[in-house]
Amino acid sequence: MTPARNTLHANNMRILHTEWSDGWGGQEHRIISEIVGMRARGHDAWLATRPQCAIAREAARRDIPVALFGMRHRADLGTLVRLARFLRRERIEIVNTHSSLDSWLGAFAARLARVPVLVRTRHLNLPLKRGPVHFAHYLPDAVITCGDAMKKRLVEENGFPEPRVASIPTGIDFGAFRPMRPREAVRRDLGLAPSDFVILMAAVLRSVKRHALALEAFAELLPSRPNARLVLAGNGPLRRETEQRAAALGIAQCVHFLGHRDDVADLMQAADVCLLTSRSEGVPQALTQAMGLGVPVVATAVGGVPELVAHERTGLLVPPESAKAIAAALERVAENPAWSKRLAAQGQARVLSDFSLETMLAKTDALFRALLAAKTRSAS
Repeated sequence: MTPARNTLHANNMRILHTEWSDGWGGQEHRIISEIVGMRARGHDAWLATRPQCAIAREAARRDIPVALFGMRHRADLGTLVRLARFLRRERIEIVNTHSSLDSWLGAFAARLARVPVLVRTRHLNLPLKRGPVHFAHYLPDAVITCGDAMKKRLVEENGFPEPRVASIPTGIDFGAFRPMRPREAVRRDLGLAPSDFVILMAAVLRSVKRHALALEAFAELLPSRPNARLVLAGNGPLRRETEQRAAALGIAQCVHFLGHRDDVADLMQAADVCLLTSRSEGVPQALTQAMGLGVPVVATAVGGVPELVAHERTGLLVPPESAKAIAAALERVAENPAWSKRLAAQGQARVLSDFSLETMLAKTDALFRALLAAKTRSAS
C-alpha cells in the first residue's frame, strides 16, 4: 500500500519506521505520532511491524500504510529478503528502526537495498552494547535519543561519536490531548469522591516502572491521608503481581486498577497529582502530558526526567527507590494545594514551549534532510 503523495511538497521524503515490540506504551505512541505528523508535512511514511503487534492495529486505525513481516528473530532471512524488496520497490530513502530485533533486520535490509539513510531511535535510557557481536549498533548514520541524558550516556559510556547522536525529546500534540469529560463525571465513574486525594500513575505495568515502589509509598502515605486513592492506568506483564502486592500491603481497597485506557487526558484532569516511580526513563510522555494539562507531578530523578521536571519549580523530584521520599512528596502536594497549582502552572508553560509535537517534528524533519543531503554530497 503506497501513501498518497502531497503535491504541495516537492521535496518530500520516503520514510519507513520499523517496530518489533508487541507492547503499547510511550515508544509506540511516539512512532505513531511521528508517522502521522511527517505525513501531514507532505512526506511518504510507512510502518513495518508484525501482524500481532498492537501498533499495527493502531496504525491501521490512523490510516497509516502498514507492511507486515514475521520478524521472528535476528537471523530471520525470510523477513530480511522481503523487507529489502519492499524498500527497493517503494524507493525508501530513510529507514528508522526502534526496537532491538527490528533494528538488526532493518539495518541489514536497508544496507542490502542500498537505502541512503539508516536511523535508530533509542527510547530507553539503558546502554547499548558495543563490540564485535553487536556490530549492528554501528550501522546507523544517526541515533536519535529522547533526551540529553540518554545522548550523554551513549556518547560517554558507549563511545558513540557525538555528532551522530541527536537528542529529540518526544513531543505531545497538546491540541489533541485534552480532556473530553468534566472532572466530576470522571471521578464519579471511577467511584471516587470529590474530596478524595487522587494519585494517578499512567504507565505500562512492567518492572522498570516500579509499581511495587508506588504501592509501598502509597501505603506509607495512607495513614495520614485516609482519603487518598491510587489509580493505576495501564496493562502489562506485572498486572497480577501488582494486584497481589496491593492486597499483601492491605491497601487493595484504595487502589484502582483500570487496565488500558484511551481516556488518559480525562484521568489526568481528574487527578490531584500524577506519579512516576521508574528506575530508568528517557523523557517520559506521561509526565509531559500531565504537565501540559497543568497537573502537579511527582517523579523519580532518573534518566531524562530532570530535563522535564525542575525540582520545586515545575514539579517535585525524589530519589529512586525511596518509598518514604515519594510519600513525603505526595504529602507536600496534598497539604499545599495553592503552591502545587503554582508548580503545575510553571510546568505547563515549560512543556508547551519546549515539548510540543511540532517541535519534535521540526527537529526530526531537519535531521532527516541533513542526513540525506550529506549522503547526496558524498555520492556525487
